[in-house]
Amino acid sequence: MRVSDSIYLDYQASTPADTRVVEAMLPYFTDSFGNPHSSNHILGWKSADSIESARYEVASLVGALPEEIVFTSGATEANNHAIFGVLAGNQTDRKTILISAIEHKCVKEAAYFFARQFGHRIMEVPVLESGLVDRAAFLSLLTDDVVLVSVMAVNNEIGTIQDVAWLAEHAKRVGAIFHCDAAQAPEAIDLDVVELGIDLLSLSAHKIYGPKGVGALYIESSLQNDFLPLVHGGGQQSGLRSGTLPTPLCVGFGVAASIIRKEGIQNRERLQELSFGLLENLRRANVIFSINGDAINRHPGNLNLEFPGIEAESLINMLQPSICASTGSACNSGIIQSSYVLRSIGLSEERASASIRFSVGRFSDEEQLVEAANKIAIAISSISP
Repeated sequence: MRVSDSIYLDYQASTPADTRVVEAMLPYFTDSFGNPHSSNHILGWKSADSIESARYEVASLVGALPEEIVFTSGATEANNHAIFGVLAGNQTDRKTILISAIEHKCVKEAAYFFARQFGHRIMEVPVLESGLVDRAAFLSLLTDDVVLVSVMAVNNEIGTIQDVAWLAEHAKRVGAIFHCDAAQAPEAIDLDVVELGIDLLSLSAHKIYGPKGVGALYIESSLQNDFLPLVHGGGQQSGLRSGTLPTPLCVGFGVAASIIRKEGIQNRERLQELSFGLLENLRRANVIFSINGDAINRHPGNLNLEFPGIEAESLINMLQPSICASTGSACNSGIIQSSYVLRSIGLSEERASASIRFSVGRFSDEEQLVEAANKIAIAISSISP
């Protein structure tokens, strides 16, 4: 899509809200503004009914029951709650948590923080050059001491799609709980928590053309009695997450989930075509690049590309304001570091620092990608040694 003079190629950072989502949300800011937890009047009932309809849509997206869906402020809260809930309620002698080396930072930070709080230890499972979990390493770490395994379905930087069913199956064999950060997954794969064997799953609305500020945590029914809340208060959502639910955001999330569920396969095919188109346009423009991560088993809209000998931050700056993309770098204490995800799949500091993530989406088109490829080629030519 175009926003003023910019071609937006950063859909894995955030997606624009679909117009159908915005239209569905608008009445809940004005006429239907009632508190969904006000149980004594019609406006409260209407808001509550709308939220339950949204809960049903989100549950349907992942093959869950509506009562297994807890609305949160986003995937970060959902991931924090998943890890906290398991560790705080752990009544066993198990003290080990397994996470992959390329988990989102909110999973990593939450895992290490709560592990310290509750006396557990973290073991990071290495990944292959493709970004897939190293199965041999995973099985060697998967002992009877493991209480929780957390592996994301689709990586946010390199787009690699994990074999979640295989990972969950082996986690269950040793009695561990399996959590999956699926924020990036709905556009890439079909999700069914029962078929995949997932106990806990995190979602974010703004990754699927819904509003920012709302997400969800799926908690399998049998876990809920011993699952402690992260947010305390009025006991909303069966006591699992207190606080007045934001009706417009929940409604928007529900509509976004419904659209993805109904149009997912068609959209994925189009995203794949657009991604291939961008690669072909770059080749035609004589741009030298390589693809980071699995070339086939990846999010159809994700292209994490290394441009040899080119400093990615400089290239991104050269492309402003024409192209919106992401280097995947993180800023820690004012020091820019190359992506730990890219380093985990074996890239050197130099190669990781030459990599940019481009991600196409629902509102991308071929004309934009031709123009983007030409602008990238011109920018690289101007900074090449």
